[in-house]
Amino acid sequence: MLDIKYIRDHTETLKKAIADKQLNPIIVDEVVRVDDQRRRLLLQVEELRAKANAHTATIKARKPTAEEIAIGKKFKQELQDIEPQLRQVEGTFKDLMYQVPNPAAVDVPIGKDETCNKVVKTWGEIPKFIFKPKTHDELCENLGLLDTKRAVRIAGSRAYFLKNELVILEQAVLNYALNMMIQNGFTPMTVPWMVNDDAMWGTGYFPWGQQDHYGTQDGQKLIGTAEVSLTAYFKDETLNEKDLPMKMVGISPCYRREIGSYGKDTKGFFRVHQFMKVEQVVYTVADEEVTRTMHEEMLGYSERLLQDLKIPYHVLLMCTADMGAGQRRKFDVESWFPGQNAYRETHSDSYFNDFQSRRLNIKYRAKDGTLKYVYTLNNTVAASPRILAAIVENYQQEDGSIVIPEVLRAFVGAELIKSVKSV
Repeated sequence: MLDIKYIRDHTETLKKAIADKQLNPIIVDEVVRVDDQRRRLLLQVEELRAKANAHTATIKARKPTAEEIAIGKKFKQELQDIEPQLRQVEGTFKDLMYQVPNPAAVDVPIGKDETCNKVVKTWGEIPKFIFKPKTHDELCENLGLLDTKRAVRIAGSRAYFLKNELVILEQAVLNYALNMMIQNGFTPMTVPWMVNDDAMWGTGYFPWGQQDHYGTQDGQKLIGTAEVSLTAYFKDETLNEKDLPMKMVGISPCYRREIGSYGKDTKGFFRVHQFMKVEQVVYTVADEEVTRTMHEEMLGYSERLLQDLKIPYHVLLMCTADMGAGQRRKFDVESWFPGQNAYRETHSDSYFNDFQSRRLNIKYRAKDGTLKYVYTLNNTVAASPRILAAIVENYQQEDGSIVIPEVLRAFVGAELIKSVKSV
């Protein structure tokens, strides 16, 4: 959520920024129009209350006349008539404010689609194979590590069973990622997998991502990332500046309907409805330069994981059209997939300034005693099974076996995955 003063003072600039995100800028005009109405009604209510209070004060110490009683009733009736109007308009105003996107940072490329994203860094050499590399699904099925056919029969499209050593490898990479973040001062947390609408609206996944989330019969929503629970953790609380930055790392299952991805990545387990993820969330002070420094630091943890795994990747600065409505600046990390002969997204790193904290009412008391909204950031550390797919494809051997990355061997207890006996 943006500050209404900012919206009123930067109307045209904000409308252009929203259009740059390929969203409808008319929401700005609607907010300003309803805010004008809200302010007029609020002024009327305040003036009526002041008159009513003054009238009450003049007759408090004596018995009022019939005329004075009538005047008092008139004030009361007028307030009863106008206060419901104010409440209705304030409700409309709040709903509209939730629909105003966050403008992108000044260095974000303006573009109409993903082709306008900018590669800002490339790491690692593309592996050369003396054979045609296979895709992760073919490799895993041949080794008895994956079963999608039976999964689809019982759970529908994009379902999967991981089996045997691949299960152990998944736990290994998640544990490795979690331990790395703990060693860097992040508080490890499991999180609620089901949250209320306040958390979804507060983090900015609603209204724009409502169709992509599963709901329960009790009205809760299944999270698509631990970001939701962690960012909302201090909802309606006031922190202290000395405790910032607040660094949390969550591990959780994630659930996504993948609306709009029909026909894309249907093979294997690259794009699925259910997966595991280690996610970092940080609160900083209300300073964009401080936040940008943290943004780069958080990106560094994703890069460190891929470098430790020796998986080539590149980093993209996302253009305006390929960002979420709430994101101010976003990096995507795309890892190399030899079987697909392409870089594919494995990590996403974003900051929001106070867009989420205003919606969630998370503040901190600054050193000078003033209250400010925290700035929020989030980034993937490891998302499985997508990171598994990258490992499998990059470490495949000509005989179809898979070498375990050196840093994970202690977790897995093996150096190589060969054909295994399977149920």
